[in-house]
Amino acid sequence: MNQVPFLDLNRLHQSIRAPLDAAYCRVMDSGWFIMGTELEAFESEFAQYCEVKHCIGVGNGLEALHLLLRAYEIGPGDEVIVPSNTFIATWLAVTECGAAPVPVEPNIDTHNINPDLIANAITSRTRAIIPVHLYGQTADMDPINLLAAKNGLIVIEDAAQAQGARYKGRRAGSLGHAAATSFYPGKNLGALGDGGAVLTNDDAIAEKIKQLRNYGSKVKYQHDVAGYNSRLDEMQAAFLRAKLVVLDEWNARRREIAAQYSKFLAGADIVLPYVPEYAEPIWHLYVIRSKQRDALKVHLEQQGVSTVIHYPIPPHCQVCYQNFKELNLPIAEMLAWEVLSLPMSPAMSTEEVEFVARTFMSFPVKKGHSQ
Repeated sequence: MNQVPFLDLNRLHQSIRAPLDAAYCRVMDSGWFIMGTELEAFESEFAQYCEVKHCIGVGNGLEALHLLLRAYEIGPGDEVIVPSNTFIATWLAVTECGAAPVPVEPNIDTHNINPDLIANAITSRTRAIIPVHLYGQTADMDPINLLAAKNGLIVIEDAAQAQGARYKGRRAGSLGHAAATSFYPGKNLGALGDGGAVLTNDDAIAEKIKQLRNYGSKVKYQHDVAGYNSRLDEMQAAFLRAKLVVLDEWNARRREIAAQYSKFLAGADIVLPYVPEYAEPIWHLYVIRSKQRDALKVHLEQQGVSTVIHYPIPPHCQVCYQNFKELNLPIAEMLAWEVLSLPMSPAMSTEEVEFVARTFMSFPVKKGHSQ
């Protein structure tokens, strides 16, 4: 039976094995493993790539968000507007600093936060908005920034899934006051372990993040604020430098695969991904919607096609947020019941894409389930 994994990291890494091996050897030979030259070089290179002044490497994407909220002195009594449809890390960062997440429903076409609904969620306690660039496609940032400026709010991008994506020609990560990203291995730019970064053009915020990530210290053994241990280590920075060189090439291949999927699945009884004019996505995920999602998932996996649901339980329905469970968020809940992510990797062959599509199209559609 043909087998198409959701994401074959081993095959992807083998394609750049020599640069990864060289990165490993550089760090091993240096004998320096925390806060060294590899991190400095990666921060400079990734900041340039994202078209911002500062990149500060941290432990992971959640900590990048949390440290930004701390740097902006957001805490108890404050509210932060978040998408109702997102990975739970977006909400966790808010509650970790003692603030309250205020969920806003997504645009049904893009699955990203709907700018038209944000104004009604703003109160006298609102301090910030965190738009998430889901699946590798940016949220509609201009109206979000306009609304934030009108109300004196901070805009923090959750750009973990959008490394290389553009909005009206501008890079994700450069579209708000600051941004957080993740280098979880499955991301378009993924480490060989955990990692994250903060991106900003604000010199003062960059300095605060550098201090907070390193035990609240600017000078060794002198701690002016209560900080954290959240540092991107030298080995991961070196691996990320090797991957950054091929990121645009890999993103281009993802675009080709997405175009093939959209062509092959055009006649299927599903909702295909929608790309607005303002967006240049990098297809971290290729997400379709089907009212027969669970049966479709079983069908595909029985034929050797691995799929993932992003995400099966909205944050407000999670046990840890049970005080939110009575909220009326029908779009987020509908997406949780209908979305399905197909295999997506720069290492996929055209034959594998075609196999996924053929298997998909062989699914027996039940009458009365058209979109």
